Amino acid sequence: MTRKLDSKRLVIATHNAGKLKEIGALLAPYGMECLSAGQLGLPEPAETGKTFIENALIKARAAAQASQLPALADDSGLSVAALGGRPGVYTADWAERQWFEGEPGRDWYMAMGKVEGLLCEQGPEVDRSCWFSCVLAIAWPDGDSVVYEGRVNGTFSWPPRGTMGFGYDPVFVPNGRDTTFAQLDPEEKHKISHRADAFAKLVAEQFGG
Repeated sequence: MTRKLDSKRLVIATHNAGKLKEIGALLAPYGMECLSAGQLGLPEPAETGKTFIENALIKARAAAQASQLPALADDSGLSVAALGGRPGVYTADWAERQWFEGEPGRDWYMAMGKVEGLLCEQGPEVDRSCWFSCVLAIAWPDGDSVVYEGRVNGTFSWPPRGTMGFGYDPVFVPNGRDTTFAQLDPEEKHKISHRADAFAKLVAEQFGG
């Protein structure tokens, strides 16, 4: 039987304000008070996993141990079919500037451009299908954990469009739509995103009857 959250306080293992806002909005209906690892001054663990599940568990367990509260982490990324599933688990790494690319930090436009460049190398008829994956991991201070996985399929679109969302949202057009994630109202995106898919599974098990 899956362990249930018995605390109304939950640490979100992220230093990303956009991710905290999105996760907090999804959990708000269940009376959860969400605090970020950044707000608590918790260190960011090295994400040494080879899969989304491994990285999500690393982050959730580190936050739970450091805060002595249940912690929720997500590891998510974009996988492109024609690139063999890359960038995948290394999605964020593609946005990290190298020493010759400017000051340290993440440049998502640069990351999106890297994907577009690799697709263009394969010619105008290249398969642009891609998918966002999300793994949510809940960890407790005593070491227990549980994992939920979500996915949304779509197409890589260039040039980037939209100012809402974050990361690769401006180049991702979900199947059945003609707008990118970054052009969708956040509430609309919450209904169809990879994170929403994973959250639906989490909510059913954690807050269901």
